[in-house]
Amino acid sequence: MTETILVTGGCGYIGSHVVRQLSESGRTVVVYDNLSTGFRDALTRGEELVEGELADREGLEKLFRSYQVTTVLHFAAAIIAPESVTKPLKYYGNNTRNTLGLLEACVKYGVKRFIFSSTAAVYGFPDGGVASEESAATPINPYGTSKLMSEWMLRDVAAAHDMQYAALRYFNVAGADPQARMGQRTPEATHLIKVACQAALGMRENISVYGTDYPTPDGTGIRDYIHIEDLASAHLHALDYLEKGGESTAMNVGYGQGSSVREVLDVVQKISGKKLQIIDAERRPGDPASLIAKAEKIRSLTGWQPRYNSLETIVADAWRWESKLAAK
Repeated sequence: MTETILVTGGCGYIGSHVVRQLSESGRTVVVYDNLSTGFRDALTRGEELVEGELADREGLEKLFRSYQVTTVLHFAAAIIAPESVTKPLKYYGNNTRNTLGLLEACVKYGVKRFIFSSTAAVYGFPDGGVASEESAATPINPYGTSKLMSEWMLRDVAAAHDMQYAALRYFNVAGADPQARMGQRTPEATHLIKVACQAALGMRENISVYGTDYPTPDGTGIRDYIHIEDLASAHLHALDYLEKGGESTAMNVGYGQGSSVREVLDVVQKISGKKLQIIDAERRPGDPASLIAKAEKIRSLTGWQPRYNSLETIVADAWRWESKLAAK
């Protein structure tokens, strides 16, 4: 049997970009996805899709028996932080419990490498609004906690079994494939750049700025936006690192630079040529004033270098994708 990479949630926004890059690099990939938020046609290179639920242990084991899975990239999860506050058990079920079941299968079938889709939400409110891997992991919502619990399980499994892992802690993922083959398609998306592009296209009447009194230069929240293509390539670099014998670790994936909400909206208006109807609103509970990555570790360990490190590039690619979707 051919050595295979299993990608859970590979039909989703982030997973599909990673799957495409893996296929382009010559890897053999099988995708496991329930298509609840993903799309079958997000697999652009004919990758094999097994439709199923992570909670279905029998289906998962059948998959492991059918393929020689040596590496797992795990994206399947619920990801909306505010929803996790009102539906915590959904997040501990989808994210933590299902990761436990997946790890049990990995140990049983001898998986050697595991790359985990984690989040900057594990940090909560980092000191000074900047998070390094040494910052305290003190999540402020069930989403962040569910991901941190999965990281803890990975740490302990790797210590007890012959499996190495990389947990990639994403900051604010945005943009789309520069060729507009794939991008964010979740119907109720809350990502700022996607929502702003939809407003510029007339698909939303207005856009709200949640919090204008933060201790930041223009009073709005600052985030570290990273292009989806750079984030995807970080996974391939992490895989290469593990294949070369790299030690298990957690790594931030961001640019180390922040953009405020108002700066993002200004760029969307510039790229689209449309004036947005902007409404100032109250802060949302749990939103930090600033969240920026210290991301030297992934560069030094894996050699990852961003190629799309520009807010204008991120917005331009997102705008191209959203325009294509709207035309359909």
